Amino acid sequence: MSSAVTVSSAVPVSTAPSVLLPTYARAPVAFERGEGAWAITSDGTRYLDFGAGIAVNSLGHAHPHLVKALTEQAGKIWHTSNLYTMPDGEKLARRLCEATFAERVFFTNSGAEANECAIKMARKYHAAKGHPERYRIITFEGAFHGRTLATIAAGGQQKYIDGFGPKVDGFDQVPFDDEIALKAAIGPETAALMIEPIQGEGGLRSVPPRMLRQLRELCDEHGLMLIFDEIQTGVGRTGKFFSYEHVGVAPDIMSIAKGIGGGFPMGACLATEEAASGMTLGTHGTTFGGNPLAMAVGNAVLDVILGDGFIEKVAQTSLRLRQSLAQLKDQHPDVIEEIRGEGLMLGLKLITPNTDFVAEARAAGLLVVAAGDNVVRLLPPLIIGDAEVSEAVSRLDQAARGVEATLKRPAAE
Repeated sequence: MSSAVTVSSAVPVSTAPSVLLPTYARAPVAFERGEGAWAITSDGTRYLDFGAGIAVNSLGHAHPHLVKALTEQAGKIWHTSNLYTMPDGEKLARRLCEATFAERVFFTNSGAEANECAIKMARKYHAAKGHPERYRIITFEGAFHGRTLATIAAGGQQKYIDGFGPKVDGFDQVPFDDEIALKAAIGPETAALMIEPIQGEGGLRSVPPRMLRQLRELCDEHGLMLIFDEIQTGVGRTGKFFSYEHVGVAPDIMSIAKGIGGGFPMGACLATEEAASGMTLGTHGTTFGGNPLAMAVGNAVLDVILGDGFIEKVAQTSLRLRQSLAQLKDQHPDVIEEIRGEGLMLGLKLITPNTDFVAEARAAGLLVVAAGDNVVRLLPPLIIGDAEVSEAVSRLDQAARGVEATLKRPAAE
């Protein structure tokens, strides 16, 4: 492990009041550029980025292949709209289908839009079959599916719904991994089951393989669509191209985003031919989804992710990181309670407040992300190796020591 690292807690920023909506508690640090797994401020301070824009920068910062693809496309054409054929979009869609269960793809700009498409597709499937009454979708406690009115209703977390009522109808939430409650919730109006194979915002909770198999069986039994939200778990993040491959249970519909663009805004809804059968001419659309810039970057991302040995290396790196985190937990039993997650989507379930740990890690030059259930997420670029693992664990150790020092301070009189 390297020696302790201390970085400045802030960088020069404008003193003028921000006119941005105050919906984020932004840290007092701004980044000017990046190199691989490192984010760099204007004064040259380097932070090891184990947040990756919340699992977005799958190939790190300024990856040369992505930069080349984007700049070459930017010199050709940026936008034409979906009124015309987009060859790179056809290519990317075909590559995604060849590498997954899917037979149809619809490109979007974000994960929330991908989930909106998935929800509409599941409802339209039943309506096209003559059963418009089947529109309700069962989701699970702790879920996060986006910030639109429909997706906050799907996620079901009250903190995201408050003030935006009335809640969009059509979503029935059940407890996580409760077979009895799940079966009781299925009724004549149920259209689909929707779940994240690993809950990201919900605290890095992995869905047990037996539960995913049961969901598939229930959908087959009742004629329901199975929707996997792999926005955070997909594109190599868990040591497979998509997380469902670990269990061998394929969905009917799958939403993806984040890592597929490597930092460029894009998402997609993937589906079987049958699941997509109701999505006919004019039933759905997007202005920017599938634009030439996004398609160029998406294809470049797949060039790397699907390259020989890349995903296997992610799995190997994950094993080393997880083993090191287990040792870190043993060294700091008053701070770290549990290691969660899969691949390079790992979490530290903490005993102390996760916001304190995030701040201490940032002070040590490491970027991590808070999640629900008092968890800190570790979502590094998939390109990291042994050096970055060692450096990250060293800085996590420093963060844990900082938290412990706070615990030992006497209470103010």
